[in-house]
Amino acid sequence: MADVFKLDLDTPTYKGTVSVNTGLFINGKFVDPVEKNPKIDVVNPATGKVITSVSAGSAKDVDVAVEAALKAYKTSWGLKVPGTERGKLLSKLADLIEKNADEFAALESLNVGKPFTVSKNRDVRLTIAVFRYYAGWADKIHGKTIETNENKFAYTRHEPYGVVGQIVPWNFPLSMVSWKLAPALATGNVCVLKPSEITPLTAQKLAGLVNEAGFPPGVVNIINGHGSTVGAAISSHLKIAKVAFTGSTLTGRKIQEASAKSNLKVVSLELGGKSPNIIFEDADFEQAVKWATLGIFSNSGQVCTAGSRIFVQESIYDKFVEAFRKAAETRTTQIGDPFAEETQHGPQVSQIQFDRIMTYIDSAKTEGANIVIGGNRHGGEGFFIQPTVVADCKPEMKIVREEVFGPVAAVIKFKTEEEVIEMANDTSYGLASAVFTENNSRAIRVAHALEAGMTSINCYNVSEINVPFGGYKQSGVGRELGEYALETYTQVKAVHVNLGLRL
Repeated sequence: MADVFKLDLDTPTYKGTVSVNTGLFINGKFVDPVEKNPKIDVVNPATGKVITSVSAGSAKDVDVAVEAALKAYKTSWGLKVPGTERGKLLSKLADLIEKNADEFAALESLNVGKPFTVSKNRDVRLTIAVFRYYAGWADKIHGKTIETNENKFAYTRHEPYGVVGQIVPWNFPLSMVSWKLAPALATGNVCVLKPSEITPLTAQKLAGLVNEAGFPPGVVNIINGHGSTVGAAISSHLKIAKVAFTGSTLTGRKIQEASAKSNLKVVSLELGGKSPNIIFEDADFEQAVKWATLGIFSNSGQVCTAGSRIFVQESIYDKFVEAFRKAAETRTTQIGDPFAEETQHGPQVSQIQFDRIMTYIDSAKTEGANIVIGGNRHGGEGFFIQPTVVADCKPEMKIVREEVFGPVAAVIKFKTEEEVIEMANDTSYGLASAVFTENNSRAIRVAHALEAGMTSINCYNVSEINVPFGGYKQSGVGRELGEYALETYTQVKAVHVNLGLRL
């Protein structure tokens, strides 16, 4: 029988008990793995200490989950359940998350290191909103009638794939679960989902609410485990028709390769980024500094859309660097215990991530960039890194070309609009981008020229749940959020009806 983890917390922002079943959630039950694999330690990144341990699944557990999902799809879900009923269950799940919002926020802060106020007011709130949004779409999955001739009737149906495999990352573990589950379930699919082994606790908590919401057993299955075992098994499983992944570009390539070598399952990918944030001399300077600060330091820099390449026009470059340094200095005073009321900046998620970021900072020093502020560990325990501003960067530097995924901004000087567009597009990534200028014609012209799936004008990191999210180039395939996500989880069938054709 799977174990239950419980912890009493008495903090300035949360007082109460958090509890999570640490087993695998398959066919409506928490179960132990088929094989007795070593459990996976879950670490509090603010202290570096182990919180608890969770079960580690294997390919055999994926097999069991897929069979349970297939049975549910054929007997109690899919197109057998009207969209109105699927929507009701998604709404009920959203209500249950809202009822337990504080506990979800506490688990997210404990496991990921996010400030509690951010976890509650952003991550949990948006998770609830995503489930409710797709609950509203569940009975609006429409095909088309297509005119051909009077002797024939043609129409299309948008049908679910069946069993969908989903793999979510560690930086937004709860909200990414909603981005995956909600549109998949709304369109009639059944799911086998793997949370990150680093941050599984909120996914485990959500699994405990699936039955209470009324979903039939097998519709949602959540399997903890390592990417090399559970993730690989999902990617290559012959009975999984589609896989959706958010994470690194390297892993995305492996998933596409596994799909090609198995059953050519449909793959949607939301991958890495090295997003340009372009600030022209005619921008609202104060606002540009504030948005640039949010764009790189939000979530401790652990954001795929982070504005990590900041291009500043030469006439305001020095002024911007100094103002940005002061903003980072203020941010440094807000680092600390995720459960403290004043904390706005948490730790990196793991020792591995901490070490990786520090390696990039060292490379910037070696290549001749100027560390304006930061660049060091903050505090004596945990995985905290100071907000870091790196100036005098050149396009060929490693810190400019590779995704750091931490609170490290590379600031680059530019002269002309044409020059900055070329530099901004000189990357293998194409996820997000931003333009700051008071010239509307220039703003739209540059936004259209940037090779990215998303462009913001005079703002940064303000995605909306009803607007598509995704990238160009090696930043991904397919779109999440909005109506566009429904296309990701449906396949189109054309039906031809003979009304009078004779041979």
